[in-house]
Amino acid sequence: MSKNNDIFRQRRLSDSRWIEKYAIGELDFNDDKASEEKADSHQWAGFNFVSFGSGSSGNCAFLGNENGGILIDAGIDPEHVYRDLNANGINIAKVKGILLTHDHADHIRYAYKIVRENKHMRIYCTPRLMGGLLRHHNVSRRIKDYQVSIFKEIPFFLAGMKITAFDTSHDAIDNMGFCFEAGGQTFVVATDMGIITERASHYMCQANFLMIESNYDRTMLDTGSYPEYLKARVRSEKGHLDNKAAAEFVVANLHDGLKWVFLCHLSNDNNKPEIAIKEMTQALQDAGKTVGDGSFAPEMRERDVQVYALPRYDTSDWFVL
Repeated sequence: MSKNNDIFRQRRLSDSRWIEKYAIGELDFNDDKASEEKADSHQWAGFNFVSFGSGSSGNCAFLGNENGGILIDAGIDPEHVYRDLNANGINIAKVKGILLTHDHADHIRYAYKIVRENKHMRIYCTPRLMGGLLRHHNVSRRIKDYQVSIFKEIPFFLAGMKITAFDTSHDAIDNMGFCFEAGGQTFVVATDMGIITERASHYMCQANFLMIESNYDRTMLDTGSYPEYLKARVRSEKGHLDNKAAAEFVVANLHDGLKWVFLCHLSNDNNKPEIAIKEMTQALQDAGKTVGDGSFAPEMRERDVQVYALPRYDTSDWFVL
């Protein structure tokens, strides 16, 4: 954690009111106090989740409920996002903002365009990550006008959810995953990471619904066409997570509350959805779990854990969890 973030964290620990006063402006923090109440409310009907694309070509997902929610990353053409949200009854006016995981182009490409077209929305990221965005030559400096500063491991409330950012290991600026809590359920997003750090593991182990990177198959990468320097980058601790490592983590931290595993950011050149799904499914079955395919078919609904690979270019199924 950076020195500045450490200072903010200490202030938060010493005064629980500090974040409401300083870390996030009153206009943007919490929607209003109702968000905090909704996060613990029995009225929360379940997470609504959809991915509009997942991989190095672009990443963006929606998480919330039928009343609205947030976008996670903004690397997909907004027209695609708006169309598929509308098809499922969510107008973009109900989306409160964009949470960014890091500053690589496939995650931030359309962030400014989306908030410029929807001025009620804000971009939620750390000050350091915003600094990384401002160093991109193709990102407008005016994106800063839409920022709401958040800080790792300091929870905030938005769109009826309690949200906590946590550190992840990747070769970008101030990388993070997100832990979402509402209605007694936890959804965790952990993408673009070479290893699963202790702090990332802390949050991922709490998930009822886990979106975890399963980027590459080791054999495909080793024997594939990538130049050696790029293979080394992908394999590194600040690169990407392979199928086997993702499966090993999930099995090593199994708990009865884990119901869904969404495999994300699959490589186009070094992986296939069927390979990633097979690796995760086999590991779970070897651990004694019954595994469904996420189809909601009657014979699948009662399985212990559902495994679903998020499509690279297309919108996924719409999940009500």
